[in-house]
Amino acid sequence: MNLQGYPTFIPGATTVGVTCPEGVILASEKRVSYGSFVMSRSGKKVFKLTSHVGAACAGLVADMQILVREVSAYSKLFSLDSKRPISVRAVAKIMSNLLFSRRLLPYITQTIVGGVDDEGPVIYILDILGSVIPDKYAAVGSGAEIAVGVLEEGYRENLSLEEAKDLVTRAIKSAISRDAISGDGVDFLIITKDGIREESIKF
Repeated sequence: MNLQGYPTFIPGATTVGVTCPEGVILASEKRVSYGSFVMSRSGKKVFKLTSHVGAACAGLVADMQILVREVSAYSKLFSLDSKRPISVRAVAKIMSNLLFSRRLLPYITQTIVGGVDDEGPVIYILDILGSVIPDKYAAVGSGAEIAVGVLEEGYRENLSLEEAKDLVTRAIKSAISRDAISGDGVDFLIITKDGIREESIKF
């Protein structure tokens, strides 16, 4: 219970990111729930930040929406000023700086930032205080422990884009089957050197 006597609910989510030679898959399920109450079955937790970088989040929807809006604006300013596309790592660092600047009143969100730039496909995992951790695959949110087990078993560095998408789908489906506060479908950001494509499936 919080100080006002009201129950405090932390929203759940299952969010996954995977790299492969052709690009990056970011995905999150669609349920927005607070405790045992399902607020929405069509929440969006994946976001396009630039033409080649995206983010997938778990946590408070309002916080993730504000955060990605700020990061997107700063990324566009960087590109206008430098006259070149911003790197995925630089986008992750912008988000890290914003999260750390709010460390005393943090944005309640875990985030996977991913994209394709001159260094190839890459993802970074960020916690609420702005730690930046590069990896080949990752899962965050209330269903992360279940999802990461599927990723560990199925990930290979030479996955095709379709195989990576299938692995992400299986990981989220496994998490949904055991995590009651995740569910109702998956939103995907499929990022390649040609740009970002959005897809959704319903369960």
